[in-house]
Amino acid sequence: MSHAEDHAGTRRDFLYYATAGAGAVATGAAVWPLVNQMNPSADVSALSSIFVDVSGVDVGTQLTVKWLGKPVFIRRRTADEIEAARAVALTDLVDPNAENANKPGADAADQNRTLDENGEWLVMMGVCTHLGCVPLGDGAGEFGGWFCPCHGSHYDTAGRIRKGPAPRNLNVPVAAFEGETTIKLG
Repeated sequence: MSHAEDHAGTRRDFLYYATAGAGAVATGAAVWPLVNQMNPSADVSALSSIFVDVSGVDVGTQLTVKWLGKPVFIRRRTADEIEAARAVALTDLVDPNAENANKPGADAADQNRTLDENGEWLVMMGVCTHLGCVPLGDGAGEFGGWFCPCHGSHYDTAGRIRKGPAPRNLNVPVAAFEGETTIKLG
C-alpha cells in the first residue's frame, strides 16, 4: 500500500462529509421559509393583546369590545347580579367547569369566573358555545344574564349555561387588570 493510497480514504471521507454538510445546509435553507410562513403575521401578533379602558363602565352596564375577531363582554355587575350568581348551587349547572383560561380546571362557582375577588367585573367571550352566535345581554333570558335568540340558550349573571342547547359556559379569556381602570386581554 502506497502513501497516496493511505490518504485516499481520508480525502474520500472528507468529500462525503462536505457533501452531506452542504446538503443539510441547502435542505435547511429550503425548508425554513415553509416553516416560517406558519408564524403569525405582524398584524395578528400586534392584536394578540389589547388594553381596554373601563373607566366609563358604570355598575350594571356592559362594554363589548372586539378581540381576535370575536366580541368580548366586559360587564360591571350590580350587587344583586353578584348575589344571584353566588346563590346558584353547582349541581344546578349544565357545565360544572369554570371555562376560565385564568383558572384552568376550576369549578363553575361565580368566584372562579370573575376578574376580581369581589365579583364585580366579569369578562367573557361573547360567543354562544352552541353554534357561535352572539348572545344578547343586559339581563336577557330567564336567568337575568345573556340569551342567544338563535337557538334559545339562556346564561345566568355569571355567563354559565342554565337552559338550552349550549353545552358549555361562556369562555373567560386570559385577562387581568393593568391598573385600576385598564384591563389587558391576552
